[in-house]
Amino acid sequence: MNKLEILAEAMEYMEQHLQEEIKTEDVAAACYCSKAALEKMFRCINRISVHDYLLRRRMMLAAKTIVSAPGVNLLDVALACGYSTNESFSRAFKRVWNCNPSEFRANPQQFELFPRRYPPYMEGDAYSMKNVDISELYELFQQRRNCYFICFDVEHLTAVNEISHRAGDMVILESLKRLEREAGEEDVVFRIGGDEFTILTNSEDIGYVEELCGRVKAFNGTTVSFEEMELPIYLRTAITKLSSESVRYNELFEQLHSAIKENRK
Repeated sequence: MNKLEILAEAMEYMEQHLQEEIKTEDVAAACYCSKAALEKMFRCINRISVHDYLLRRRMMLAAKTIVSAPGVNLLDVALACGYSTNESFSRAFKRVWNCNPSEFRANPQQFELFPRRYPPYMEGDAYSMKNVDISELYELFQQRRNCYFICFDVEHLTAVNEISHRAGDMVILESLKRLEREAGEEDVVFRIGGDEFTILTNSEDIGYVEELCGRVKAFNGTTVSFEEMELPIYLRTAITKLSSESVRYNELFEQLHSAIKENRK
């Protein structure tokens, strides 16, 4: 498996085992890679550790259960999220929501479902994913299964990295800024590779999606300054939709990358 396949397999494995007491080592073993390698990939793409992603994913599901089923015992919620005691569950819940589960249940309206900008993803908050936490993506994939994805990749990034990896980072950050500026309020920008990104729109209107692509591509050729050089940025685009009824990270990521590859031909 390549790095992105490993990443998708890791996220899918965690999604299927949220109710079990799994650790980073278990996720790495399921993907046939080392713990260190998995952590490096996960932080590079998702800007968060495997442990923190798993924690936040569980706590988001816990909050959703508390809101949707107010009669459910909190210990049952804890057990469903892989915690054997109320104490350990409360500690984990407070790390994400800054309150204990009973306080949340008493007044869920004062909390935003779900936590946003936690933590910033890159220096200067350039990679904010339109205020959506990485652990909310799975829910959005399910809710927007009929909406369009727009895939992007940065052209000629290898040549830029040969100048300097810092220059390459600047090109990536500027590319993300462009996507964030042009995406609609309900659209979500997320990263699927080193120089590959996706906007998950909240639209089934192909006209809206094509207009959004046009706005992004209108900036092709404009530059970012690095030392005494002006580096032009070009983004390729591809449009796709979910091709299956089920939502699985590994299948979705494969589809998004396939859309990008097809567009390169």
